[in-house]
This record gives sequence, structure tokens and C-alpha cells, in this order.
Amino acid sequence: MEHDLSPATLAELRRPRPYPAVSVLTPTHRRDPLNTEDAVRLRNAVAEAKKKLESDPAVTRDRRADVELQLDRALSEVDLAHSEDGLVIFAAPGEHQVWSLARSVPERIVLSDTFLTRNLVSAHTAERPFWVLSVSADRATLWSGGVDRVTEEHTGGFPLIREEPNFDPERQEQVGDQPSNFRDEDTRRFLRDTDTAMARVLRGHPRPLYITGAPAALSLMSEAGQVARDAVQVPHGGLAHGTPQAVWQAVRPVLEAEARRSTEDVGRALESARGRKEFAAGVDELWRNAREGRVRLLAVEENYRITVRDAGDHLIVAEDGDLDARADIVDEIVEQCLETGAEVRFVPDGTLGDADGMAAVLRY
Repeated sequence: MEHDLSPATLAELRRPRPYPAVSVLTPTHRRDPLNTEDAVRLRNAVAEAKKKLESDPAVTRDRRADVELQLDRALSEVDLAHSEDGLVIFAAPGEHQVWSLARSVPERIVLSDTFLTRNLVSAHTAERPFWVLSVSADRATLWSGGVDRVTEEHTGGFPLIREEPNFDPERQEQVGDQPSNFRDEDTRRFLRDTDTAMARVLRGHPRPLYITGAPAALSLMSEAGQVARDAVQVPHGGLAHGTPQAVWQAVRPVLEAEARRSTEDVGRALESARGRKEFAAGVDELWRNAREGRVRLLAVEENYRITVRDAGDHLIVAEDGDLDARADIVDEIVEQCLETGAEVRFVPDGTLGDADGMAAVLRY
């Protein structure tokens, strides 16, 4: 199942497909007892997608058979033992993908000539993905981080391992020679190579970067290139050979402190916007401003959801089962704001007070 929504991946998902490009969305659950129903719900959703294909006169028999095969293959790849909060299946002639999301999605099936990506974009933004690069004299390990975990990432040549005869960093540490490791020219070259490899990863998958290592390693990384100078440095050695849990415990306090500062900054920006008459709240007002490209900063409480329906010039609150109900309007607004260059911040529930879950600073 897919997790990493890079700019290149998003552009590929958004390109037009031969009709029909099928998007199947369903909420999932991480724990019992709710997750025991996920398999049935998912099978029913795929069966409903097949019914839509069969009843659509624009879909030829051969094309329907192709897409149904892709749906079956996608279903076989779903791993509900490691489910998160939402699941998206994309299927089109000759291709399929399965995406697991750390944000709930509405039950929905869409046939179009493009895949429905707004829920992926919103989930990716809410998760605030980041990189952790752990460096030592003989190894550089890359970790992919999300809301509550890090996992080792095998991309861009990582992990990088320095392989030289008679090089024993553990022995050198035992005899007191460890500082000399970072004065050695071969070590400097290894860390320069690490900087180059990390810069390449960031070009393809831009995220905030945290670098862990002994102070001497961090100092040398800063000399090696630009990557460490633009990153948040966490002085903590031993993590290049460490476990995901050890890395998470090392960076977690830094992440929490940054999240608190970010939430405070959002609050100040919104309060200042009220004074300048550049403040907006309410789903209808925010949707209009998002479509007009007027939003500069959008703040969304992490679990805010609302269902609306279109009443001509306005959106009004609706029940999930109402005709033409739009259960993912929050994700629509998030994606629209990002498309027009706005900054989107997810904040803890209750942060926005009387703004009712979502508010914005306007450009004008």
C-alpha cells in the first residue's frame, strides 16, 4: 500500500486517464472492534464500483473487464492488519493503486477521467511528514516520519555504509579515539556523499529534515554542504545503528515543541487578521474565498469534519445521507487552498474556539 505523496506522484495521479478512472474511498479503523467490519465494508465498496461500471453505457465490455480485474488486484493487496484511518483504491485500464491514509475519508465511489486526489492531499498535509537523517562515522540511515512514528526508508541509496578495511568505530570509541573519526578525510568524504544523497532525496520528496548524530558529526555535516544548515539538528549519537523507536523518542520532544510554537503562531496570525478585517470562518465563507484564491493561511482542527450540500450560491449543513451531500468538503477546501499557494496548518481540536473548526487569514 502507498503512503508517500510526493509532488511527482501527485502530478502522475492527476493526469487524465482513459474513462473510467475509478476511485473507491472507505474509512478504516486501527483497532478492534471497529476494524473487524472494515473487510466487509471494503468488499461491498468494490462490488458497488463494479455495479457502477456494469450500468454505465459509456464503458465497453473489454474496458469494464480490465478495470474490474484491476479492482480485484487492488483488493488482494490491501493489508487491513496495518490499516490506518482511511483507504483509497484507484483503478483504471491497465493500472491500480492502494493508498492507506492517516485521516478518515467518506465512503465514496467516483467514475471519471481522473482519480479523486483531494483526500490524499488533505491526509498528507495533516500528517506533516518529515525526514530524519541519522549520521555516524560509518553509517547514514534515513527515516520517514509521520504523526506518531518513524520507519526506516530505503530510498536514494540509503542506508549509506562506509566500507573500509580495518575501520572499527566501536573499537576506536573504546580506546578513546572517537573524536578523530570526524577529523579523518575519509569520514569527511563519507559525510559529503551523505549530504549529496540527502539533497537528491529532498529534491524529489521535499519535507522538513531533522538530523541526528554526535555533535562532532553534526558539525562536520554542516561543513559538508547545505542540507544540515537548513535542517533541525538533534544532538544524539548512536541512532544511525538504532531502532525506529529510539529515533522517535529522540525527535519527539523537538517535534512537540515545534508543534506548540506553530499552533501559537497560527493563533496570533488569526487574531491579527481579525483586527485587519482579513479573517474568515465558516465552511460557506471559506469555500468561496478558497475558490477565489483569497486565502493566505488556512487553519483546520485535526478532526474537524462537516457534511454540506450545494444550495445554489451557498453551502448549507446537511446529513451524510442527503441528496448531493458532500462529506469531504473540508478536504476540498484544503486542496483548493494549497492549489492557490496558501499555507495550510492543522491544529489540535478546540484551538480555534468560536471559529468552529476552520478559519483563515485572507490575502485581501
